[in-house]
Amino acid sequence: MKTTIKTSLILLLSSVMMLTSCRSEETEFINTPTEDVVQINSVVADLIQRTTTNDGSNDNILDFANCFNIKLPIAVTANSIPVNINNTNDYYLIESIFDEDFDDVDAVDLNFPITIVNSDFSEVTINDMSELTARANICNGENVSDNDIECIDFIYPFSASKFNINNELLSSETFTNDHDLYNFIEDITEDDITSINFPISVLTSNGTSLQITSLTELETTIENQQNACDEDDDYDYDDDDCDDCTQELLESFLTDCQNWYVDKTRQDNFNYDSIYDGYEFNFSTDGTVTVFWNSTSASGTWITAGTANNISVLIDIPGLPYCNNNWSLQEINNSSITKIDLRVGTEDRLRYRNTCN
Repeated sequence: MKTTIKTSLILLLSSVMMLTSCRSEETEFINTPTEDVVQINSVVADLIQRTTTNDGSNDNILDFANCFNIKLPIAVTANSIPVNINNTNDYYLIESIFDEDFDDVDAVDLNFPITIVNSDFSEVTINDMSELTARANICNGENVSDNDIECIDFIYPFSASKFNINNELLSSETFTNDHDLYNFIEDITEDDITSINFPISVLTSNGTSLQITSLTELETTIENQQNACDEDDDYDYDDDDCDDCTQELLESFLTDCQNWYVDKTRQDNFNYDSIYDGYEFNFSTDGTVTVFWNSTSASGTWITAGTANNISVLIDIPGLPYCNNNWSLQEINNSSITKIDLRVGTEDRLRYRNTCN
């Protein structure tokens, strides 16, 4: 009997202590300063949702739509070549096929049905091309301003706490991706007291990581960064292939590898792809270039200028007119075969290739 009474007292005391502890935690949470609470329809809540909105522009090579993307994996045919797209890095496989020729008609054929993921992460099954086109026509057009913020990203994981004043439930949620955080903000009601557990970190478009310690700081940071980059909401799949290019990078490729050859040459709407077959091009750090073919040689100059997608390469080799131009660097592709793609407008092209990596 004494044992039973003692056990009951212990259980009762434990319950009181747990209740006191929970009430203390709830009271502490309720007393959170207003400036630290994510309120429904507040500016900071809107900025968080816009930052975590699903960006539909990353697969415009497939769907020409900025407000949704196609759920992966998916099998497509690009210019009659079958391609499996398993992740976002595989979009480049389609671009590589499109880049091979200037004078063909680039087209992607999708294997329906497919699933699209909208800006709010909801999913819809699309059964044919007419349905997909109708959906795409609802989106804002090419380079038209839209609601999502792409110039800053949250660094996960981090957590937030929520207390509902009606049911007195206190909960915590850890976010590992944009989808989770988007839905958390979407579900906030007027009866919720919501607080992010700072500090958290964000990543700016230039690759800088910033630590954020308050809602006010988060709001200011997103507002300052939201227009700090080109969101690339156009349909030109090959206009940003050199975001990370530098003159130094280009020069190191050209000078560190020997015996470059030309596999693509186009001027004035005519292809001259085989005109320099057997020619070996060697670029030197002093700005000279030497060419060898059939016991013959020629020499000239080369010089680079600019940054990123605006790098130019001025080549002048007397006797080799199809090499000479003030070219724009389109792309450096360093896969199994290194390719340096040079363009002038949409008509003229020169591409060097090398097996040196």
